[in-house]
Amino acid sequence: MRRDALLVGGAGAVVLGLLLAAVLAPGIAANPAQERIRQSHTDIRDTAFSAERVGGETVTLNVTTLFEHRGGPASNLTVSYRMVDSETGLVVARATRDLGDVSGDREVETSARLTVEREGDYELRTFLYENGRRIDTAESGIRGTGNLVPAYAESTVEFHQFAGARGIPAVQYGIDRADDGQVRVNVTAYLTNGGDELGEGFRVQLVARQADSNIVADSASVPVGEIRPGRSVTPTAELTVPDNYTYYLDAVLWKDGVIVGSARATADLNPRRSVGPNTTDVDLDSGEFAAETDTAEPVAEPEATRSPTPAPGQPGFGLAVGVVALCGLALLARRWSP
Repeated sequence: MRRDALLVGGAGAVVLGLLLAAVLAPGIAANPAQERIRQSHTDIRDTAFSAERVGGETVTLNVTTLFEHRGGPASNLTVSYRMVDSETGLVVARATRDLGDVSGDREVETSARLTVEREGDYELRTFLYENGRRIDTAESGIRGTGNLVPAYAESTVEFHQFAGARGIPAVQYGIDRADDGQVRVNVTAYLTNGGDELGEGFRVQLVARQADSNIVADSASVPVGEIRPGRSVTPTAELTVPDNYTYYLDAVLWKDGVIVGSARATADLNPRRSVGPNTTDVDLDSGEFAAETDTAEPVAEPEATRSPTPAPGQPGFGLAVGVVALCGLALLARRWSP
């Protein structure tokens, strides 16, 4: 009997302990049903942007948002994105994503694509809803989309930038010959492939442009061929221009019919004067820049019809001198007559 009493007393003590624990710490005996009614917390933690597609007028941004969930399950979560123009305050793009039900302590990620004008600044407003009730809001600024290079203009081949010598232009020239008022100039451009893949399909257009009038005196197009990664090439062309003028030597890099780069240097073929880019009061004979000129030789005047021109300091005989000479001859004739 004594043993049975001890067993009954021990069991009672255990039950009493469980009851006290349930009262003092109710969560220790929570069941799955009670777990479902725990408070849920879901917050917006971070938003990141990447350029999905860059065009000439628009850019498509990939927006990725990270959420943190804690506590009980969250049901029917929805994310709403609104892209607002910073200058006008107008909503220019919208997107909505459903997260559904989320349970457990973890992070959740979602993405959306928004297309906006490439030239502009924007504010992205992100709203998080649970069962139609807003539970969190975040804002992110977007700047500099106009600096993104359109896909059609992307190129790893560029005009070379000389390290430690910024004064060296990527376009250089040398005088090959000068005669009859014309100068033959050898123009060279420096190109470097800064990418990891072979560059091909390029051509360089070299243009000599008179500095004061922007008249194109001569131009040439040079195919570049293949450029290996990390290598440089120097396409060269020969241009013929009128002498005694200042020129801009423009190099334009083309690929598949699209301009992907340009560079400029100055060629001063008249060192006796300095011509700036905005000077316009220069005596310019535009006929010298004509694509086609008249090459007919002028008809020489017959020798017999040319009037002799007295040399400086030796004037010709005038009328008075002729009359005096005639009178002198008459007096001499009368003196010697019988």
